[in-house]
Parts: sequence; structure tokens; C-alpha cells
Amino acid sequence: MNINQEQLTIFKTVMETGSFSAAARQLGKVPSAVSMSIANLEIDVDMKLFERIGREPVPTAQASSLYEKTQQLLTEMQQWKQHAVALSQGLESSLNIVVVSELIHTQWTDYISLLAQEFPSLQINIFTAPQEDAQQMLGDGQAQLALMFEREELENYEQFVELKLESLVPVAAKDHTLAQFEQVSFEQILQSRQIVVASRDKTIKPELLFSKQYWRTDNHHSACSMIIQNLGWGVLPSQMFNENPQLIQQLKVLNFLDFTPKFEYFVDLVWNREKLMGSAAHFLINHIRNSRKNTN
Repeated sequence: MNINQEQLTIFKTVMETGSFSAAARQLGKVPSAVSMSIANLEIDVDMKLFERIGREPVPTAQASSLYEKTQQLLTEMQQWKQHAVALSQGLESSLNIVVVSELIHTQWTDYISLLAQEFPSLQINIFTAPQEDAQQMLGDGQAQLALMFEREELENYEQFVELKLESLVPVAAKDHTLAQFEQVSFEQILQSRQIVVASRDKTIKPELLFSKQYWRTDNHHSACSMIIQNLGWGVLPSQMFNENPQLIQQLKVLNFLDFTPKFEYFVDLVWNREKLMGSAAHFLINHIRNSRKNTN
């Protein structure tokens, strides 16, 4: 069976117009070419698709059954062609983006929607990971882009564009010992168990670690659950309180005596300049750069 796109297009047009001549006019062909194409299609599928009784062809039950599948197949073939063209012009076969777990509550999906509109055939894979693990994924090529906090020291391969400012706040359950004080001293923090979001690699020391005793988790949702259960205090994204107002009833933002209890960090879109990037990654980087230029 050797059925091509032109045969399917002609078949679909005949079904929709109701005649060979009307289909020919719509497709810019002579009626005999349309009739011959349908006849060849019938030979290929080994069944009669139209009853040629009277002035106009009448679709058989088999033709009606195949019509819906034809529409789907032509759409898929068009999408395949568009994707092939995009790939030939530099589009990635897939784009892996890792989002640092504390940033899940930010409006990062706006960027994904933009990519979906611009590159509808692109497969996008989103991962979440602690900061250190996200950086490792970027370094070894598991991810082409990373949405992460600013770093004190950049790896040699890192390049970034700044996105926005985000804040983290120290919190404890309302009945936690630390929550009973108007201000908490550094000594009190030091002696209280801390729940930290950290790399899965235990050899990497967690960032924002203040306490002598601490428990680790690889995402802030687990950290929040443990903090609510009074298992320790920790640092969570302030955006979590905006999305889940009930947290205000369960947690207290701690007021540190010795330093400002609000940690503000710039959020960056980071990529590995030593790795080859496709057109979708370049598009997003340039979009953010242009947005910054217009804002500034």
C-alpha cells in the first residue's frame, strides 16, 4: 500500500465538497485528475470508496469511516513537516529546563507558554531540583537551561541573564520554641534544628545553613510539611504564603535579632556556554534580554 499526502488531500476534499468537479476547482486540478487519484486510492486500499451512480459520487460507509482518520493523519503529516523544517533550522529535538525547587512558585510557566506558542512542535521537559543539583544538571548537559538563584561564584561554563528578585523568609511552626520570641538570637538559631533544602549529594554543604543540627530534603514542599509538624525551623519562599494563605495560620516568620530575616536573591536564567544550544533556547534568552532592555 503506497498512499501519499496528495491522495489523502484529494479524498478529503471530495468528501467535503461532494463531487469530483467541485474538489478539482478547489484544488486547482482538472476533474479527470481527481477521478484518477480516487480510483488509484481505491486500488491501494482494495475497497470502493464512492458509488458512481448518478451525477455525483456517493461515499460508501468505508469512506465515511476513513474520513475522520484522514483529517487526523493530514494534520499529523503537516505537523511532521513543520517540525522537520524547524529541526533543519536549528530547533532542538527537545528542551530540558531545570527549575530550582524554591522557585516553583514563581511565574516561570509564562516562559514555557511563550516557547509553546513560538515552537508548537518542540518537546519541553521540566525538572525541579535543589540549587546545587540544578547546577550539576546544567554542567553535564542534562538540562540546557536552568532557572536558579544567583551564585556567589560562577562556574567557568556558566552564562546567565537576570530575571527578577525573589525572597526567602525564615519560619517556624506557631508552637515551635523559636516562635515564642519576638526576636531570635543567633545562639538560639544555632541550637535549634533546621530543615534545609539541599542537594541529594550529601557531600555538598547546604546553603543558608545556620544550625548545628539539621535535616535535609530536596524540595521546599517537604521542608514546609516538616516545619509545620514542628520538626524544625527553616527558610521558605515568601511566595508560598501568597499562594497558600493558610500557611499564615500555621507558620510564623521569625525575626532575627542579629541580621535581617529576609533573604533576597536575584533569579537568573542560566545556560552552559560550552554546550551547543538550539533555536528555542536562543529565542528565550533573547526574549528576556530584550524585555530587560525595554524595562531599563
